[in-house]
Amino acid sequence: MKFRLKRLSQKQRQRLIPRIHIKIQDGQFEIMGMGVWYSYWRDPYHLLLTIPWTAFLALIAVLYVGINALFALAYLAGGDCIENARPGYFLDAFFFSVQTLASIGYGAMYPKTTYANTIVTIEAMAGLVGIAVMTGLAFARFSRPTARVLFSRVAVITPHEGVPTLMFRAANERRNQILEAQMRVYLMRDEVTVEGHLIRRFHDLKLLRSQTPSFMLSWSAMHPIDEYSPLYGMTSESLIQTKTTLVISLSGIDETVAQVVHARHHYSANDILWNYRFVDIIHYTGEGHRYIDYNHFHDILPLD
Repeated sequence: MKFRLKRLSQKQRQRLIPRIHIKIQDGQFEIMGMGVWYSYWRDPYHLLLTIPWTAFLALIAVLYVGINALFALAYLAGGDCIENARPGYFLDAFFFSVQTLASIGYGAMYPKTTYANTIVTIEAMAGLVGIAVMTGLAFARFSRPTARVLFSRVAVITPHEGVPTLMFRAANERRNQILEAQMRVYLMRDEVTVEGHLIRRFHDLKLLRSQTPSFMLSWSAMHPIDEYSPLYGMTSESLIQTKTTLVISLSGIDETVAQVVHARHHYSANDILWNYRFVDIIHYTGEGHRYIDYNHFHDILPLD
């Protein structure tokens, strides 16, 4: 048996491959046209876990009312099949559906025909499955570990130990500790290969201290810009021209729930300020005790 390969035309290939536009502004990606091949509704479990609580509760309420309305219409289609319910009255059928779906069963209204008992059986099964699904989703949302880490609004390049150093701040907003915290910094920028191809390349930035046994208050991340640094020889103009972006990834173990938590942040080229330094937030009291003033956490000053 022989097979013959057929060459597709340009228009045929365009029909098979969705068109995705990537826009880069201030070093940040904006992907347009992804709805052609992907939608949140194709992954409803992930959608229900990631949307805000207000949207989650609103969506549950809409689904609950919609399901009861559908079953109410099913009861109305059976005619006078519910005892003590006004025939053809939607609200009576709707509230009877609510009692059945939630397994309340007041007894004032009850099915009196085989058709109604069949719908009640189906709705009772749907109610059991719905309660199990909603309980699982609510538990998954509550039990999902999250971190509350505050990053400085900007990063600065300032001398440290005689070496130009990239610096930014991070703070733990909770009154607990993130144990064995690790921080990694990635630099993304446009580069041209030897063959003349434009690519988006990733570089690891080495920090003076990339991990700490206990992250409780603040953390000043510092990357020395020496001859081994991807930032060596770059200027603020070249950062903007190459659409440079810094991506920070922080992870550790939350001591409260003993689970791994993650936090991410990014800085565009415009967020990296040269020849500035952060305002000191560590102060001393009259008794010699140290304290941290977070009111100046984001403040910076130009170098003299």
